Amino acid sequence: MFRYSDVEAGRHWAMPGGGMEEGETPLAAALRELAEETGWTDLHPQHLLWTWEHNFTRFGVPTTQHEHAYLALGPHREPIGDLRAEHEADEILEWKWWPRTELESTKESMWPPQLAELLRQLRLMGPPSAPIELGHVQ
Repeated sequence: MFRYSDVEAGRHWAMPGGGMEEGETPLAAALRELAEETGWTDLHPQHLLWTWEHNFTRFGVPTTQHEHAYLALGPHREPIGDLRAEHEADEILEWKWWPRTELESTKESMWPPQLAELLRQLRLMGPPSAPIELGHVQ
């Protein structure tokens, strides 16, 4: 998870991600953003878990973002390479692996807000047969 400093949303934790480029699919964008923010190019998403949308302002432009969260299994490791410029541009303050118990008990702001519960359901029931649509998340 990355901790972002955002003027509108405040400091919050979120998974790697970002906007889609012209002609990209959501999966291709997820893989590109993962590589840009972590340096990892060897993960292969297996399931689209959740989708949602939310409104925010980015560089003064009102935006509606359509989010897609994928499951990809990989080793517990540090980001690879010098990512300072990328993190600075995206207002990423730090990154952290969150143990399940910490994630479930934290008072820190998470994105999406129901992330701990979604991960608990995933752990108990496995990946959904179809992505769970969370609707408009504020």
